[in-house]
Amino acid sequence: MTNKFEAGQIIDGKVTGIQPYGAFVALDEETQGLVHISEVTHGFVKDINDHLTVGDEVKVKVLNVDEEKNKVSLSIRATEEAPAKPAQTKKAQPVKQVQQDNDNAGFNTLKDKLEEWIEQSSSFKK
Repeated sequence: MTNKFEAGQIIDGKVTGIQPYGAFVALDEETQGLVHISEVTHGFVKDINDHLTVGDEVKVKVLNVDEEKNKVSLSIRATEEAPAKPAQTKKAQPVKQVQQDNDNAGFNTLKDKLEEWIEQSSSFKK
């Protein structure tokens, strides 16, 4: 059945069926292969029906031929050029902390308040 196909070959095929997990592609009159949903196109595919319909002519690459199980694994994305990666954006620089002089900050520091509280508490003990 599959001895005429080998890994690495690029072949024209026709989509014969679509399932949530992938698409079946006829390679010739007697051989079908499966294009897994992850091999349909570059990037994430949520719904394979957004990319393929039964009857579509597609170019596929043979990924694997399993003679024992009579299965041919195919890829459409392996026949397409990968999209250019978006330009890297500059990472945000950390914000530099500006230290303020606590005397001018508009509030008392804990150290100042602690001294005040100690004085207040000692007046209650008398």
